Amino acid sequence: MSHLAPVPQDGGVVLCFGNALHGDDGVAEAVGQALIAAGLPAGWSVQAVGTRGLDALAWLMDARAVVLVDAAEPAGQPGRLAERDPADVPLEAAAVGHGMGLGHLLRAWRGCVPDRTPTRLLTIEMDTVRSFHLGLSPAVAQAVGPAARTLSAWLADGRWQQPAQALAG
Repeated sequence: MSHLAPVPQDGGVVLCFGNALHGDDGVAEAVGQALIAAGLPAGWSVQAVGTRGLDALAWLMDARAVVLVDAAEPAGQPGRLAERDPADVPLEAAAVGHGMGLGHLLRAWRGCVPDRTPTRLLTIEMDTVRSFHLGLSPAVAQAVGPAARTLSAWLADGRWQQPAQALAG
């Protein structure tokens, strides 16, 4: 696991999921590196969590706001950015203890944390899944800059980062 930036106490966290050894599946880490190079707002950190599942829960427990970044399955538009509702991320079909990725992590987190920590999810569509291949496809590599700029705008906009209770009151 690599820490791309230290975690600020009571700050927000950007978690970048994926496997850089599988080509486009590693796009989130490239986006995280570009985000750090552009400069993070105070109170934010970026973590490259790779293919971690439930053990990434520790980064979520005390965060005041969370941004998740992950590759999306190929669907004909490589490099396409999409904001998805984290509640719509499906559970991975796998035997207990294996293949528990982002879907299981989000369900576990929501079960542990009664309040609704403000959360956003950005996905970048892969061109192909290539096992044991370093590097991004050209279309996905071109999406890294726009994805980092999208995240920079999200981090700078404090309105969405307020807990749901504060917004309702």
